[in-house]
Amino acid sequence: MAVIEVRNLHKRYGETVAVDDVSFSVERGEIFGILGPNGAGKTTTVECIEGLRSPDGGTVRVLGFEPREDQLRQLVGAQLQESALPEKLEVREALELYASFYRNPADPDALLAELGMTGHQHKPYKKLSGGQKQRLSIALALIGNPEIAVLDELTTGLDPQARRDTWDLVEAIRDRGVTVVLVTHFMAEAERLCDRIAVIDSGRVVAVDTPGGLVDRVSADTTLRFRPSAPFDDHLLTDLPEVREVRRHNSQVTVTGSGNLLHAVAAVLARHQIVAADLRVEQASLDDAFVALTGRAFDN
Repeated sequence: MAVIEVRNLHKRYGETVAVDDVSFSVERGEIFGILGPNGAGKTTTVECIEGLRSPDGGTVRVLGFEPREDQLRQLVGAQLQESALPEKLEVREALELYASFYRNPADPDALLAELGMTGHQHKPYKKLSGGQKQRLSIALALIGNPEIAVLDELTTGLDPQARRDTWDLVEAIRDRGVTVVLVTHFMAEAERLCDRIAVIDSGRVVAVDTPGGLVDRVSADTTLRFRPSAPFDDHLLTDLPEVREVRRHNSQVTVTGSGNLLHAVAAVLARHQIVAADLRVEQASLDDAFVALTGRAFDN
């Protein structure tokens, strides 16, 4: 069941077209990614979904409502791309303030515990680390017990460990039954978290699919690179139905194919007592998919 329907959305600022005929739907219970480079129109799109901006054309429905209808205030939580709180406001005070805006808020203590912030509940905002501020922003987005959470560029500026910790939190939100719309320009983030992804470039949706589906549009091939422990004839591998090509460069062998390529090659080498040293497995990535879909490299 779709909880968000975006159809032929248009938004411009003066002569600049920010969103140009964008359409997609979000299903209940999924993590839906909106992926694209900076300036692609991602934030403008979700601001129209959140009711923060009015579209110039097209339609948006969230849980059956228009985004600016009052009923949605209780049903949608949002973490904005840029936000800040008063420097002296404590974590617990911020949660209690936001909880007062909702008819059926979450338990602040339970939310603090879930997000690992119990020990920081009396810390003022200005003394929080970047990762702690992001955890607080997630808590504020969830304090109203929303059905949908919109998280915009959630991990920008975080160090690698804080980013991975935040990914775990996003998965925990989905496991609570909350539908998540995740706006990101990080390929690894989209690939790790999202059930489906809308790829947006220059204000247009160029594809909507699962991460695996987007990659398969580029190539279903797998490439193996290794250095064999003993000489062998190429026909040993090219006779395998999974192998499409075998190439050599100095002592390195490169095998390209599909299906369960790794197992097939490893099994035949083992039967001939050949060890594949320095083995690397390479597959097409979301970066490759973006290049194939848009004709240009993705710039983080």
